[in-house]
Amino acid sequence: MSISASDKGMRPGVCTSTSRPANPYIGMMIFETDTLLQKVWVGSGWSNGYKHISGISVEYLTIAGGGGGGKTDGSTYSGGGGGAGGYRSSVAGESTGGGGTIESPLVFTLGTYTVTVGGGGASDTAGSNSVFSSITSTGGGRGAGLNTPNIGGSGGGANNITTTGAAGTSGQGFAGGNGTSGGYAGGGGAGAVAPNISGNTVGGAGGAGVSSSITGSAVTRGGGGGGTGSSTGGAGGSGGGGAGSSGAAAGTAGTANTGGGGGGAGGFGGPTPSGGAGGSGVVICRYLTSDASSLTITGGTKTTSGTYTIHTFTSSGSLVIA
Repeated sequence: MSISASDKGMRPGVCTSTSRPANPYIGMMIFETDTLLQKVWVGSGWSNGYKHISGISVEYLTIAGGGGGGKTDGSTYSGGGGGAGGYRSSVAGESTGGGGTIESPLVFTLGTYTVTVGGGGASDTAGSNSVFSSITSTGGGRGAGLNTPNIGGSGGGANNITTTGAAGTSGQGFAGGNGTSGGYAGGGGAGAVAPNISGNTVGGAGGAGVSSSITGSAVTRGGGGGGTGSSTGGAGGSGGGGAGSSGAAAGTAGTANTGGGGGGAGGFGGPTPSGGAGGSGVVICRYLTSDASSLTITGGTKTTSGTYTIHTFTSSGSLVIA
C-alpha cells in the first residue's frame, strides 16, 4: 500500500484493554487507547504488543562531587571546609539546592541517556560535575588553604587569611562560610541549604544538606564540610559533610554518594595535614511504573517504591529505554 499526503493510512481496530473484539481472526490488529499497546491476535491469544509512546516523564536528583577541604601551608592555621556538590532536583513537593525553584521533570522517548557521577575532590581540590542527560550539577568548591576557595555547586569555605567564602551556583547551592580575620578558624563549606561562618577559634560548621524521598525513604545529601578551628573543628553539615579538624590534624572526608564537602585541616607552624576529600556524587531518577508498561528500561540499581520505579547511579553509566 502506498501512502500519499492525502491518504489517511492504515487504521487498526481501536479499543481498550477491556473492550477487545469478541471474535478476533488470526492477524487481526488492534490499538488499545488505555495502554497505548498495538497488539495482534495470534490464534491462541493477543500478542504482548508494542507500546507507542510520545515520552515518559522522569523525575531526577542529580548531585555533583563535593569539594575537598583546605590544606594549610604551615603559615596559615586554618583550612576552610569544602563546598557540597551542586544539588538539582525535579521531585515534586521537595526542595532543590540554593533555595532555588524545583525543576521540571525530563521527558524521555526510546533511546540511551548518559549518566556521569562526579567524583569528590581531593584535599584543596574542587569536586567534579555530575550529568544526567541535559542536566549538569556543578562540583563543590574547594575550601581555602593552599589556594583561595573557589566557586562551585556550593562554594568552598574561607580561612583566616582569605576571609570570604566562595560563591555557590544559583539553584544548586550557597556561598561558603567566611573565616575570621586575625583569628584561628576557617569557614564551613556551603551545603544545599545554608552557609556558616567561623568564630575566633571555632571552625564554622558545614551547611546542611537537603532531604529527598525520591527512593521511597527520606535521605539527606549535600552537606558542606566543616572548617578547622584551633580549639574546636566545625561539624560537617548534615547530609555527608566531613568535619573540620581541631588543631594540627587532617580533615574528615565527605560521605560517598552524597556530594558532601570535605573538612578543613589545620597546622600553623607545624605539620601540614591534608583536608578531607569530598564525597562522590549520585544520580537518581524515577518514573511511574505504569508509564513504562511493556518498555525495557535498564541502568544503575533498579528498585521500586509504591507506584514508582527508581534507578540509582553511584557510578557513571547509561539509562537505556527500549
